[in-house]
Amino acid sequence: MRVLSRELGPRDITVNALSPGFTDTDLLPERDRAVAAEMSPFGRVGRPEDVADVVVFLASDEGRWVTGQNIGAGGGVF
Repeated sequence: MRVLSRELGPRDITVNALSPGFTDTDLLPERDRAVAAEMSPFGRVGRPEDVADVVVFLASDEGRWVTGQNIGAGGGVF
């Protein structure tokens, strides 16, 4: 991310990665949902829109100063 952000920065292009945590999708097995929810300070797994909101921010003008980062969107689970 950092190398590519330096390459594309002069063209005002930001480069970031997003690392979502446990998210309520078909990829999260039912047997793991309760344990995943307990790991988060919010007491739940993420919803797809929770992760999408971070993507929207990074793609918006408000995210223009964020580049070269790996953003964790995992509801406090590390």
